[in-house]
Amino acid sequence: MKYLLLAYTPAAAWDAATADVPSEEALAAFAVYQKLERELVASGELVTSEGLGHPAVSTTVHRNGDKVVATDGPFAELKEVLASFAVIDVTGKERAVEIAARIVEALGEPIEIRPIMGEDFAP
Repeated sequence: MKYLLLAYTPAAAWDAATADVPSEEALAAFAVYQKLERELVASGELVTSEGLGHPAVSTTVHRNGDKVVATDGPFAELKEVLASFAVIDVTGKERAVEIAARIVEALGEPIEIRPIMGEDFAP
């Protein structure tokens, strides 16, 4: 069963001007996360994991009347922004929760777990 793990961070804590300069705290947390990532690669449970660019450099595509338009930046004002994601392939939801809990312990931010509706999707 594949799950998408979505990592959120407070928008106020992610300053666009310093997004490319991680703090010592962020580097330490990421080192713990990288250790977990290596374990999941070794167990065959990690499909992919990526950090995302700052919301200030995002583009939103949406319908505006009869047209589809692209606008710079995020579409809505949010308290939290999607900062990264991981796709895991595990035995079930219980294992996905175990992995997400370890990521929360490492990074301190909430993780949303969503099943991926593929061939092996079963509610």
